[in-house]
Amino acid sequence: MAVTAQRYACQECGATYGKWAGRCESCGGWNSVVEEMPRESAPKGLGHGAGRKVELVALQDGEAEALRRPTGIAEFDRVLGGGLVGGSAVLVAGDPGIGKSTILLQAAASLARSGATCLYVSGEEATGQVRLRANRLGLADAPVQLASATSVRDLLTTIDSGERPDVVIIDSIQTMYVDTLDSAPGSVAQVRSSAQELIRFAKRRGAVVVLVGHVTKEGQIAGPRVLEHMVDTVLYFEGERSHQFRILRAVKNRFGATDEIGVFEMTDRGLHEVANPSALFLSEHDRDTSGAAVFAGIEGSRPVLVEIQALVTPSPLATPRRAVVGWDSGRLAMIMAVLDARCGLALAGNDVYLNVAGGLRIGEPAADLAVAAALVSSQTGDLVPANTVVFGEIGLSGEVRQVSQINTRFKEAAKLGFTHAITPRRKRSESDGDEPASPPSVREIGQLADLVALFNAQD
Repeated sequence: MAVTAQRYACQECGATYGKWAGRCESCGGWNSVVEEMPRESAPKGLGHGAGRKVELVALQDGEAEALRRPTGIAEFDRVLGGGLVGGSAVLVAGDPGIGKSTILLQAAASLARSGATCLYVSGEEATGQVRLRANRLGLADAPVQLASATSVRDLLTTIDSGERPDVVIIDSIQTMYVDTLDSAPGSVAQVRSSAQELIRFAKRRGAVVVLVGHVTKEGQIAGPRVLEHMVDTVLYFEGERSHQFRILRAVKNRFGATDEIGVFEMTDRGLHEVANPSALFLSEHDRDTSGAAVFAGIEGSRPVLVEIQALVTPSPLATPRRAVVGWDSGRLAMIMAVLDARCGLALAGNDVYLNVAGGLRIGEPAADLAVAAALVSSQTGDLVPANTVVFGEIGLSGEVRQVSQINTRFKEAAKLGFTHAITPRRKRSESDGDEPASPPSVREIGQLADLVALFNAQD
C-alpha cells in the first residue's frame, strides 16, 4: 500500500514544504505553515491520446464583443467598464466595514428589478440577517434569492438543479470550502480550490460570479496571490471607515480600463453615487488658508480635482515626524530633498504632515508639483494664488516634467470655476486633444525654483 507523503503549505503566500516549519522561508511569516492533504497524483503515461480532444475555434469566429449587463449603479458600471460581462468572475476586496456587502446587495437588487436572476450567498450571515440589512437599505421588495451556505459542492448542486442564475454573489470566498480537502475554510488550498470551482461554473454556464475577498492588515487580499490571477476583474474598496466617502478602484479588468474609480458616499440608506467627485472633494476648500493646493488629477479616464494639505512646523524631536495620508511617503521624502538641495528651502528640522482631503489615495506623479506648492505655502505662510490648480511631475534635478491629458484637466478646472493654473512648460506640438472652451490663465514653469520664486514674489 502506497504511503501518502505529507504536505505543508504557507497560509500567507502558498509556498509548499515537505515538513513543518515555524517560519515560512518564502514570505517570512511566522506560524503560517500548516499541514494539508496532498493533491491526487496525475495519471501516468500522459501523452498522445491520454485526454479528450479540445475543440479549437478561429479568432474571428463568434461574437466580437461579450454581452454586458449594466447593474443600474452608474459608478459601479463605470469601474467595471460598462457592466458585468457574462461568464466572468469579479473579486471585490476591502477593509472590514468599508461597504463591500452593501454595494453588492444594492447591485443585486437593481439587477433583479431589471429582470435578471440574482443569487446572494452569504457564508458569514444567516438569511434573516441579510433581510434585516436589505430592509435598512430599502431593498426588501427586490426579487433576490438568498442562501446561507459554505459548501461549494452543495451550492453548485443546488444551482445546477434549478433555474440558471445570471449573477451569483459569494460573500465571502474565505468562508467557502471544498469537502475533498482536509483543511479549514480560509486556508490557501481551500480558497484556491473553491474559487477554481466557482470560476469553472461561471465559464461553463455563462453566469457572472462575484466574490467578496477579505484583506490582511497590510491591505492585501487574504489567501493565495493566484486568486487575483484567476479572476477577470479585481476591485478594491478604499476609504476610511470614519469618513463618508468610499472609492471603488479597478486594479485589474480584462474587459475595461484599469485604475478607473467610482466615488460613493456612505449614508444610513447605503452607498449613494457621487456624480461630480471634484465638487464633493472641494466642498470645504478654504481659499484663505496657507498650506493648501488644488491638484487637477486623472483617475482612470476621469478628471478629479482634490485638495492637498500640508503642515510644516518646527519639531521638538531629534528625528522629525513625517505623516502622510493618501499619498506615497517615499515620494514626499524625495520632493522635500529636492526643495532642500535645489531651492534652498530648509525642511529637515520640521515635522511635516501631508493629507489628501476626502479620503482619496493618489498615485499619479503629476501630483508632485501640487505637493511642493502646499509645502512651500505652509513653510512661507503665503497662499497659493486664488482660483488656481497645480499639476506637474518633479525630477531629482528640480525640473518640472510634462504630464498627459493637460486639456482634460483644464476642462474640469474651468467647470468648477478655476481660472488659473500652474503647469509644466509644454511644447505646442504636444497638445493633447482639442483646446478647452474656456482655458484658464496658465503659468508655465520649467524648474521647481520658479515655483518658490512665485511665492517669494508675493512678499
